[in-house]
Amino acid sequence: MLTEKQVQEIRSRFSIFRRKIYLNTCSQGALSDAVQAGLEEYIASWHEQGSPWETWVNRYEQARTAFAQFIHASPDEVAIVTSASAGINSVASALNFRERKKVVMGEFEFPTMGHVWLAQRVRGAEVNFVKAEGNCIPAVNYERAIDRNTLIVPLTHVCFKNGFRSEVNAIKRIAHNSGALVMLDDYQDCGTRPVDVKALDLDFFVTGTLKYLLGPPGLAFMYVRKELISSLVPTVTGWFAQANPFAFDPQRIDLSPTARRFESGSPSVPNVYAAVPGFRLLQEIGMENVAAHIKSLAQSLLSCASDLDIRAKTPADSAGPLVVLQCKDSTSLVQKLAESGIVASNRHDGLRISFHVYNTMDDVEAVVEVLKKNIDLMVLDPNPARVGSYD
Repeated sequence: MLTEKQVQEIRSRFSIFRRKIYLNTCSQGALSDAVQAGLEEYIASWHEQGSPWETWVNRYEQARTAFAQFIHASPDEVAIVTSASAGINSVASALNFRERKKVVMGEFEFPTMGHVWLAQRVRGAEVNFVKAEGNCIPAVNYERAIDRNTLIVPLTHVCFKNGFRSEVNAIKRIAHNSGALVMLDDYQDCGTRPVDVKALDLDFFVTGTLKYLLGPPGLAFMYVRKELISSLVPTVTGWFAQANPFAFDPQRIDLSPTARRFESGSPSVPNVYAAVPGFRLLQEIGMENVAAHIKSLAQSLLSCASDLDIRAKTPADSAGPLVVLQCKDSTSLVQKLAESGIVASNRHDGLRISFHVYNTMDDVEAVVEVLKKNIDLMVLDPNPARVGSYD
């Protein structure tokens, strides 16, 4: 567990905390000195050398290796894409819906996931949404929907609307027992705890750098299980998906034998320079330390909300990073927080407070004070579920 001094040292590397209390990592991670230095290094290389593409491509490949290590995969299993949408679309284009037609996903998915797979209906996909029960989707609800006609189960790890964490292991077993593939969208969680895609036994894993990985927008990573790569031929493609991008042959498709076949056009070099320092900073801190710290903050806020009888959309045993409290007017509450120097966000009737390793118990207390002063904007529950044990 990190000491208060260690957290303050980490916090000092993010200049926004000199002016604000930043609790909106679920939308964009705060900017660290390390990430800023990465961007400045890219700019310097552009100034000094003009077009050092060999250097830039080498840095691009270093990013692939670094992220592979971060999730315990091999570099050949990692594609670097401009967004999660680009990666998911590439996989979707490589699947056919002749023998198996069903795509089964929960209704808590981020819109991208729904949009990508709904767009495959013209190719024969049958998209089924698993219904929630309140703010949760029990694994048994997936079990009722998944069968031998299911091709793939896209699964969000943490819901962006309410902070609910999916039962990944249980749902993965249900899917694999029926011969279906599993794609985990970890965008709302990656960077807050250790990730081991091999231990999770996933077929696909996708995340982006702009949230808890503390990097810029415009870059994402996708893992594809090695045994699947050669059997998937994406029709969304480009020159960097080829075995030798620099062959410059427009009359021949020669896809890379690695996960790079799921890439497309010219790499987002500035974002590569900025992204790697973000997750390397997290590794230096230690992902177990990051997870334990976030858990303590999330539990503290949930406990305080319960004491105030405020209804939480996030389960009481959540380990974070996202805590969502139900509001009568979430837009007004975000404004009230802003007036107190607190940056947060909202979705529908939920106030979203997201924690990372740079946040403190003082941040929690600052939010609670605003909630107390604006209790009339909150949805109250006279008999809330109290915070209990958690994993």
